[in-house]
Amino acid sequence: MAEEYTKSKEVSQLSAALDETSLEQARERFDAARAKVITLAPRERHGIGMQSEKTLHAVLKNYIDSDEDHQEIPIDRYIADIFSGDHIIEIQTANMNAMRAKLACFLPQYPVRVVYPIPAKKQIIWVDPETGEPVKKNKSPLQGSFFHAFRELYKIRPFLSDPNLSFELLLIDLDEYRLLDGWSRDKKRGSHRYDRIPLRMEDRMVLTCPRDYMQLVPADLPEPFTSADFARAAGFKKNGFSTVMLLLTEMGVVERIGKKGNWWLYRVTQDW
Repeated sequence: MAEEYTKSKEVSQLSAALDETSLEQARERFDAARAKVITLAPRERHGIGMQSEKTLHAVLKNYIDSDEDHQEIPIDRYIADIFSGDHIIEIQTANMNAMRAKLACFLPQYPVRVVYPIPAKKQIIWVDPETGEPVKKNKSPLQGSFFHAFRELYKIRPFLSDPNLSFELLLIDLDEYRLLDGWSRDKKRGSHRYDRIPLRMEDRMVLTCPRDYMQLVPADLPEPFTSADFARAAGFKKNGFSTVMLLLTEMGVVERIGKKGNWWLYRVTQDW
């Protein structure tokens, strides 16, 4: 149990150190974690994706803290990815809905950092489900952005204002291995993801308090602005960022000041 671990400042110091780490230093840590986790021989013996822990999750866990004594620690009825005394770090590579019960348990007791990777550039490698052999590759046309985290953040919206909750968002180039086992003629639609192999950290963003969300606000926004104005200033062609604007409003980063037709008008909160 968590009570068996001596209270220390190790994890808090680790988080503070990571927050102050330069991007180049973070990339060095990431590369070292990748080299530790990804070894050729086991992957040749067992096949891609056959390991008990998915590769992306394992690399990120070792990027944060490579000490195995701090990993997979029971706290109440859950298992924390990383805990060594007074701070929990969770690696969430997919649906944040799965975090809700853990957050409800952990946040009243400890500061919690959620590390969430976003594919920056992705190559899809299709695998024959019978032989395990790669048969074709194609590059995904999608380019990842920190804004892509907002759909997931929305799923844990009730927790976002908790001062014990923080995030580290990582833009990562990766290879995604998928089985050719789908229902369409080319077997791609409805296919299952086998594993994701991280290649390089492109960028990172740490969000520890509402003020940190200002990093996401484009500098050249007109004022007042609509969600469509915000999307264009952020480099997107979509009509609007309704989820982004909702969360930024709730975090106090922007505020509604009226309407223009069917569009809400916003301005950056002047208190910043």
